[in-house]
Amino acid sequence: MAPTAHHEADNQFLGKSLKYFSQAGFDLDRIHIKRNAPIASLYEDAISNEGAVISSSGALINFSGKKTGRSPKDKRIVYEDSSKDDIWWGPVNIKMDEHTFEINRERAIDYLNTRENVYVFDGFAGWDPKYRIKVRVIASRAYHALFMHNMLIRPTAEELANFGEPDFIIYNAGQFPANRFTTGMTSTTSVEINFKRMEMVILGTEYAGEMKKGIFSVMHYLQPVKFGQLSLHSSANQAKSADGESGDVTLFFGLSGTGKTTLSADPNRLLIGDDEHVWSDTGVFNIEGGCYAKCINLSAEKEPEIFGAIRFGSILENVVYNPADRVPDYDDVSITENTRCAYPIDYIPNAKIPCIASVQPSNIIMLCCDAFGVLPPVSRLTSEQAQYHFIAGYTSKTPGTEDGIVEPSPTFSTCYGQPFIVLHPGRYAKMLAERMDKNKVNCWLINTGWTGGKFGTGRRCPLKYTRAIVDAIHDGSLAKAEYTNFPIFNLAIPKALAGVPSEILDPAQAWADKAGFQAEIEKLGGMFQKAFTKYESDVGPEIKAAGPLL
Repeated sequence: MAPTAHHEADNQFLGKSLKYFSQAGFDLDRIHIKRNAPIASLYEDAISNEGAVISSSGALINFSGKKTGRSPKDKRIVYEDSSKDDIWWGPVNIKMDEHTFEINRERAIDYLNTRENVYVFDGFAGWDPKYRIKVRVIASRAYHALFMHNMLIRPTAEELANFGEPDFIIYNAGQFPANRFTTGMTSTTSVEINFKRMEMVILGTEYAGEMKKGIFSVMHYLQPVKFGQLSLHSSANQAKSADGESGDVTLFFGLSGTGKTTLSADPNRLLIGDDEHVWSDTGVFNIEGGCYAKCINLSAEKEPEIFGAIRFGSILENVVYNPADRVPDYDDVSITENTRCAYPIDYIPNAKIPCIASVQPSNIIMLCCDAFGVLPPVSRLTSEQAQYHFIAGYTSKTPGTEDGIVEPSPTFSTCYGQPFIVLHPGRYAKMLAERMDKNKVNCWLINTGWTGGKFGTGRRCPLKYTRAIVDAIHDGSLAKAEYTNFPIFNLAIPKALAGVPSEILDPAQAWADKAGFQAEIEKLGGMFQKAFTKYESDVGPEIKAAGPLL
């Protein structure tokens, strides 16, 4: 296929990068490389070639095909000399040999060479210029390019012109399967990271979230190992201040369904980010340039900020819509419950741009949704308890959330993000405690789950009480409260708090069935102990002792 004048002009725009593409094996006489293409152009290509449609609000609706979520069992890290001694090998970080990576990389490039259009997005991961990395995404789908345009930090025209060589490259050939007969492959899906080459290859899955979480995994390795900074799966916000910089900062940890996004989106505070951050020597910064929000049961009343962000430039992923008027149906789960929207963070009205706080955090909030109904709505943690609960990463699933769950089931996801942890959890926990101690940071465990009984007999802790607790943390009144000890878990719980009934603060009082309460707290304590055994050999005895004692 002879290159067109438009094709040549676009390729010339790549400038010095053309040498890279040629050396990497791309057929520049055949493919048309679209680098950092305008949003409207990506819309046109996604509609023409990928079956995308424009929703009633202007967002692009597109579909990821067979895979509608991440494939953790198909995620691998290359076992090589430069990184092998740092990585926490096991079921989260599965080993892959270098030769297999080279085969899959070649397979991805061969597939990309069959496409007429190859989409390139060059952007940054990390808002702080001192610690950010330059990322290049090479993809066969316009929707994937637009997704990463939203999720990475978008360079200015000058930064793009002087981008130079990237620090990390993603080859996304997700439409093309991995060869199941290649050594180490267990399916037609393969998501793999090579820290020596600083590259990622995606085969056999078109779910866009693999790219986002791939970059997060890279930052979970690079920030502690190369920069000495602490990467975190958390949201973060900052109090508004006259100078816009000196307000207090809070970090929110929590697994899905605990309220992390809801509680960090506070109209009285600035949103630094909703998912991925680095706690640096000089403050806190967001890794991403956008948000990847769940859309299930989304409404303007419940989540006005997210609802308002779904407009031109945003992507709705796997969302069902009414063909007559293109209005999305956020309650329809016929494709997947994991419906998503990706949008730039500046689509959120109270986002802090740039997404950096130049002050150290004042508070850490660890969120859980305890469906057993025995953990207090709020408790104050010591440094050792903070490490314990950070490593444990507890929440619980409720009946109805997944097939086969008929009673509350515990979920322990270390560092509140086990699938993305690259180093041993103890390393992140130690860094967390060191930063807490150095900056005198308060740490709180908040239960947004059940009170007065477990799921089915009690009720979910009302959001207004949880918001009152968070407000008391931010105004400093909770730190000055009088505390009492909560048994078995040995947590310090406040005796009284404005706006929250005292019987809610102590779960033992909230339960009418005292024997039932005792049975459930001992049951949950035992679950904690069992889950923590896999980390005990790598943490100090004082951390183990900070957990529940039966």
